[in-house]
Amino acid sequence: MENNVNIGIIGYGYWGPNLVRNFSEIPRAQVRTVSDFKPELLAKVQARYPTIQVTTRCQDIFTDPKIDAVAIATPVSTHFDLALAALKAGKHVLVEKPMTVTTEQAMRLIDEAEKRKLVLMVDHTFVYTGAVRKMHELVSSGELGSIYYYDSVRVNLGLIQHDVNVLWDLAVHDLSIMDYVLQAKPCAVSATGVSHVPGGMENIAYLTLFFADNSIAHIHANWLAPVKVRRTLIGGSRKMIVFDDLEPSEKVKVYDKGITLSTNAEESVYQMLVGYRAGDMWAPQLDMTEALRTEGVHFIRCIETGDRPITDGEAGMRVVRILEAATKSIKQQGQLVKLDLAEVAA
Repeated sequence: MENNVNIGIIGYGYWGPNLVRNFSEIPRAQVRTVSDFKPELLAKVQARYPTIQVTTRCQDIFTDPKIDAVAIATPVSTHFDLALAALKAGKHVLVEKPMTVTTEQAMRLIDEAEKRKLVLMVDHTFVYTGAVRKMHELVSSGELGSIYYYDSVRVNLGLIQHDVNVLWDLAVHDLSIMDYVLQAKPCAVSATGVSHVPGGMENIAYLTLFFADNSIAHIHANWLAPVKVRRTLIGGSRKMIVFDDLEPSEKVKVYDKGITLSTNAEESVYQMLVGYRAGDMWAPQLDMTEALRTEGVHFIRCIETGDRPITDGEAGMRVVRILEAATKSIKQQGQLVKLDLAEVAA
């Protein structure tokens, strides 16, 4: 593709301005049109980016033959219809997380993109941070050994959503990170949660994920916490990681800590000795490039080369499938919901 990739962006609320800013600064990308149904938001686009066209009709983006790709930053309930319309119009698609509200919808988008040979990418922004890419590198290299657990806390006071529960809003980040870093698919989930707002969605929830290799993951998400916490622990047989996203510099710390097991041949298994290993801690150098810029560059490159995105439709579908199962489990007060591994791995 010799010319710039022309992009239409749907939604200029919370995330849309970040998309417009980053794509406007990325070489070989050009924001052509922004759509939003609120004229006052479009006025902000015009004031800051005079050369970008604006419209209250997203259909104008789909019918514009000069637009090559569409970025969707709207409520999750609208993702499927907008992404499907964009794909049918022959546009590459970047859709905000979570990808869709059902696994079936995600599968339809994947099929449509493959049929038309278009790029379908999900905005799992954290995957493109230097911290998460470094954790992926450490786990993939085997430096941590066998993975024992993934434990994450993502809590703060607000913003309470009215269309999705706290898992779909907050835990979606941790699930996308876990999917990329561990490269392992859970076989079952159990979730509990409650709402403290009359008629509202669950504002606090606990999600446990089980894997076939005896590793386990746990995610705590909460909109009603007095403090903001963004911390993840990954425990391995050789080393362990602490990822604190609120740390200004040393976001990832690697600990040479763990246990060693030994048995006296003459003793029973109950005489097994547990030794504790406490070695050094080190904080690796991280790429501090803004994640959304890295993601945007990746999206443009995939359009130009035909490469499959790191956070492709399948990655988005795996996260949605877990969230669907978690929602079902919450309604059954934590009952275990099994995942079809053949489908999850798809």
